[in-house]
Amino acid sequence: MDRREALNLIAGAGLAALARAQSTETASSGMIYRQLGSTGERVSAIGLGGYHISVPSEQEAIRIVRSALDRGITFLDNCWDYADGVSEIRMGKALRDGYRQKAFLMTKFDGRTKKAAAAQIDQSLQRLQTDHINLIQFHENIRLDDPDRFFAKGGALEALLAAKQAGKIRYIGFTGHKDPLVHERMLDVAKQHNFHFDSCQMPLNPMDAHFRSFANNVVPKLVEQGIAVLGMKPMGSGIILQSNTVTPIECLHYALNLPTSVVITGCDTMRILDQAFEAARTFRPMTEAQVIAILAKTRSAAQNGEFEPFKTTTEFDGTIQHPQWLTEATV
Repeated sequence: MDRREALNLIAGAGLAALARAQSTETASSGMIYRQLGSTGERVSAIGLGGYHISVPSEQEAIRIVRSALDRGITFLDNCWDYADGVSEIRMGKALRDGYRQKAFLMTKFDGRTKKAAAAQIDQSLQRLQTDHINLIQFHENIRLDDPDRFFAKGGALEALLAAKQAGKIRYIGFTGHKDPLVHERMLDVAKQHNFHFDSCQMPLNPMDAHFRSFANNVVPKLVEQGIAVLGMKPMGSGIILQSNTVTPIECLHYALNLPTSVVITGCDTMRILDQAFEAARTFRPMTEAQVIAILAKTRSAAQNGEFEPFKTTTEFDGTIQHPQWLTEATV
């Protein structure tokens, strides 16, 4: 990426878009709060990743979730299939004793049919011990036909609209980590159906700008349409750090500098949770020179996607490894 390309990234998905897309507030705790697209909701700019809640002991996982909420994180990420449901079960236990009221709760589902999606939503509600989910997202939009299946007759959207009517969910989004082309196609198909997504989740990190870039190709479209930008894999589960080009704080600052409503990061220890809060506390909008410098450091390592295997392999594709999740509700 040369200087011109870097400037295009900044203009299309960086400082200018950030200023247009949302006003930012900072609490005395140092946590940043931003608008969630055009929903009218305000959420923490750092979100707690759900998958990593399955890694430590249950007691420690509950402590991490509650500490995050007590210190100012409001956005909680999860998914119906994470760790065979363990992540949702643990988060549900953590949300007892008044903690549910502190959380903007998001989870995801895999079902491509109305029946499967409806069953998975109900199962998530039961595990999370709540009567509603603030944001539900269509998980792993990674195949070119996933948008067609979402909007098809008898497809997942029918289940979501019924669940929304029943008060089980409030907002609807989609996720994916494979290729920006699939995200762009979902946006195109949504437009054909006169449907407006509330959010969209994708990998946003210092490697992404150089290879199958969601920041370059998807984020500007989301900002233009008022769809909340949710960044994930800021460090790629630590794989990006193995390149020895960037630090954890640099990765989080880079993603926060994009017009993200939330940057979701996995925290399986209190130390990593502290790191996330430190990133929020020390974040300042990056200058043009700072953006160019971080992209220059990662350019060579990022060229073939080696440090973003979620784009180049099926290692991270849960619905590829478990195709029954697309049509069934039991894990």
